[in-house]
Amino acid sequence: MKLSGNTIFITGGGSGIGRGLAEALHRLGNKVIIAGRRRGHLDAVVAANPGMAAIELDITDPASIDQAAARLIADHPDLNVLINNAGVMQPDVAGGRIDDEQMVATITTNLMGPIRMTAALIEHLKGKRGAVVAYNTSVLGFTPLAAAAVYSATKAAIHSYILSQRFLLRDTTVRVLEIAPPWVRTELMNSQEVEQAMPLGQFIEETIAELRTDADEILVDAARPLRANAGPGEQGLVKGFNEQMTAILAGSERH
Repeated sequence: MKLSGNTIFITGGGSGIGRGLAEALHRLGNKVIIAGRRRGHLDAVVAANPGMAAIELDITDPASIDQAAARLIADHPDLNVLINNAGVMQPDVAGGRIDDEQMVATITTNLMGPIRMTAALIEHLKGKRGAVVAYNTSVLGFTPLAAAAVYSATKAAIHSYILSQRFLLRDTTVRVLEIAPPWVRTELMNSQEVEQAMPLGQFIEETIAELRTDADEILVDAARPLRANAGPGEQGLVKGFNEQMTAILAGSERH
């Protein structure tokens, strides 16, 4: 991916990985527009990064998505990169009764949101040279975390969607990328200070380096073991991973 001279729209850009990517790409000489529901967070990022812009967006609301897309095309006609980053992660109990409201909110945000956002901009992007649609998924789409089964399932679903979309856009100017982070120190699951999670700055630095390559899957080194799912033997990998994570999460709850 060309890393300068783009006009880039990033959903969920007010915090965490979205903010980290926005600031890194802004420093590299791109016009960056971030979006999210929390105006205060957006304003703080823009104030810290002169020249960056922000719009409010509710990724769960189709009308909000359509309004944001129309505004982007009108105000930023050179827009050529979309990074679908917005997402939510909550623990659940797949071995018991699932909270229906939480399940619907997770699926709407993590799966339907990026599909709708991309659909609203894709015809515009097809007319731009060096166009990119990127999705921030998770290694949990390949090796699910049992304590967040619905979240993991949404990431597996969007990975599948990406494969189809990449194939269908193979003869256009649009590249489709997947950024699959490992556990990173962000607000998701209150992971800001978890020792086992990857420092956000390190993740952003390594991700930018990977984006410079021709790879379609953007994987930092810490993500590769869980991306290398064992296929037909995957249950053993999933079992070992979840035994380890259950112990870690139980330890963090005691502190």
